[in-house]
Amino acid sequence: MIGCYDFCGHYEWTFAWLERAGGPELLRDYWREAIALDSQRHAAELIQREGIEGMKKYWGHTLVEESPSLGFTITAAVDRFRIDMHDCPSKGFLVRNGLEQHRDYCDHCMGWVGPMMRDAGYVVDHEHNHRGQCWWEYRAPSAPPAAAAAGANDVRARPEWLAADAKLDRYEGATSPDEKRS
Repeated sequence: MIGCYDFCGHYEWTFAWLERAGGPELLRDYWREAIALDSQRHAAELIQREGIEGMKKYWGHTLVEESPSLGFTITAAVDRFRIDMHDCPSKGFLVRNGLEQHRDYCDHCMGWVGPMMRDAGYVVDHEHNHRGQCWWEYRAPSAPPAAAAAGANDVRARPEWLAADAKLDRYEGATSPDEKRS
């Protein structure tokens, strides 16, 4: 069994290999089929069944396991669910260790979360800075887009959010990694 950090490096390498071997379509298929429809099937079923409450249960548990230092905050409302990731354990590991095989490791999250949310009746507003920080907001397509600021927990208030080497990628009302705006 490989350790969590070894997994992050291998996972990132696998994304680059799949894209070289079969193009972006193969990589998108992998994210959708192997992650959204297989390994995270339990998340999809929970969110489809319970909506925002299912999101609280899934991410409340999963993020504590993945990021025990609590490098994230969760904010839930009646019509939306938000995650501010202040210190992503997997992307942070890749950055700290100079591991960069795939052009955008962070896209894999939208690659499996987007289709899962679409199937559950939600869209995604999301932004990441390629430095292990991002925010996500899941909402019904009819709900207004993410607020300009999410209060004290907003990751965009951190000084390193716009560091010199930060490159922001954004999604609004998205359900696919192909809807990215840089």
